[in-house]
Amino acid sequence: MKNYQKYTKQYFLPPVRCMDWAEKDAIDHAPVWCSVDLRDGNQALIRPMTLRQKVEYFKLLLKVGFKEIEVGFPAASDTEYNFLRTLIEEDLIPDDVTVQVLTQAREHIIRKTFEAIRGAKNVIVHVYNSTSVAQREQVFKKDKAAIKKIAVEGAKLLKQLTDEAGAKYRFEYSPESFSGTEPEYALEVCNAVLDVWQPTADRKAVINIPTTVENAMPHVFAQQCEYISKNLKYRENVLLSLHPHNDRGCAVATAEMGLLAGADRVEGTLFGNGERTGNVDIVTVGMNMYSQGVDPQLDFSFMPEICARYTEYTAMEVSPRQPYGGALVFAAFSGSHQDAIAKGMEWRKQHDEKFWTVPYLPLDPQDVGREYQTDVIRINSQSGKGGVGYILHENFGIDLPPKFKEAMGYAAKGVSDRTNRELKPAEVYAVFEDTFVKNRAVFGIPECHFKQLAGGGIESAVTVRTGGATDVISAEGNGRLNAVANALQKMFGAFDLTTYEQVALSDGSGAKALSYVGVERGGKTYWGAGIHEDIIQSSIDALVSALNNCLA
Repeated sequence: MKNYQKYTKQYFLPPVRCMDWAEKDAIDHAPVWCSVDLRDGNQALIRPMTLRQKVEYFKLLLKVGFKEIEVGFPAASDTEYNFLRTLIEEDLIPDDVTVQVLTQAREHIIRKTFEAIRGAKNVIVHVYNSTSVAQREQVFKKDKAAIKKIAVEGAKLLKQLTDEAGAKYRFEYSPESFSGTEPEYALEVCNAVLDVWQPTADRKAVINIPTTVENAMPHVFAQQCEYISKNLKYRENVLLSLHPHNDRGCAVATAEMGLLAGADRVEGTLFGNGERTGNVDIVTVGMNMYSQGVDPQLDFSFMPEICARYTEYTAMEVSPRQPYGGALVFAAFSGSHQDAIAKGMEWRKQHDEKFWTVPYLPLDPQDVGREYQTDVIRINSQSGKGGVGYILHENFGIDLPPKFKEAMGYAAKGVSDRTNRELKPAEVYAVFEDTFVKNRAVFGIPECHFKQLAGGGIESAVTVRTGGATDVISAEGNGRLNAVANALQKMFGAFDLTTYEQVALSDGSGAKALSYVGVERGGKTYWGAGIHEDIIQSSIDALVSALNNCLA
């Protein structure tokens, strides 16, 4: 591409090497989660949510299990202000939930924010100002001392207004555009703010370091985060929070590495909704922990409902490939994948396996409200015998012999290929029924009568209808099916009856017999199935279907 020379690195490494995080291989406990869907997510929508939509979204976040929710920027608009007042006045905030409000470090905005939170029980007032080189030079045209003064004065006003209200509000500070700030300067500003607040064990402060615009690889942020974590004042009384954006597509990795580097808290949104490429997706970070055996302290077991309500309120779509939430993330169309999944599921049953180890499925779909029958094995022209066999078994109780399963796989793939679309389970069964159960393309047998012979054999009188003609063919055999086969050979030529299996398709008095028949001619095997209450009729129907496939 042209013009790449006009871009350069805009991040700063800490003044000392900070790599302790790289020695860790996993996150072993959930952080404090803070949803910013109703503020950061909402302000990025083409049409921001209405007050009632925000109330319903708030309830969804409570159902997921968030205990800290940033509800908006109450000084920004009447809708934002009224939303918070609605939550307070209609008593919609549970006692164990903290609402967070955002304000710039500007006096009139801070005072308006304090008007909005009046009467709320648990509140975090989140104040910020930008500290990056680009913002200092281009936007504010102030030096480092002046920018730090803005932060300190804002912190003082938060403390003053809280004391005047006789409240126990907690405080959060963000050096906005931290990702473009020298880490040692960001640390200096954060510590100056903490000196004002003097956080205690029972009233901890939050220092939030946002990748406002993601501009570096995740390992760079991890070093910055570790540097801040190790050098913050009052560290035992401070929650170090992350607020990753996704401009480089690395927000999840940034959050995870930041947690390894000492962070205690993560701010993000469902499915990563947010400005530009979005915020960190809390669903993905939380479910990544879950898939490693760590309780994320959030409930995503009703994922289809979460996706539907998210789309309803925000008018944003959940990508079919969105980790954990997308409609296709557990779907296997490939034949080899389907075969491995089917065998893995069977292996689990046989071995009573404690841990989830099924190939190609990093998570049990049922844990997030998905179903094996509809969400996992999906049939199209790329599918194979394993997937088709799994669909018939799981949905209809039909277990095909291995070679029959192969023929059925080709039949289903052929229909999908010709129609250029996925086949639903009912359509897969229809292919099975039309191709292997009801195939009468060449002939049918409307009647069949048997007579026991003195020598122990059976004589059949088989009525064969081909087109408009009807013939009755007689033959002997060592059993009824053999006698019918011998009669058909007289009419259609020699073939070998190579396979005959029979199982009960259902239990109880209404059970039907399911018969499988394979016939061979010219070195190739053709298959048929019969389903009937009468065992003999079931086997004859299977033979007729198999021979029709052969003759056709």
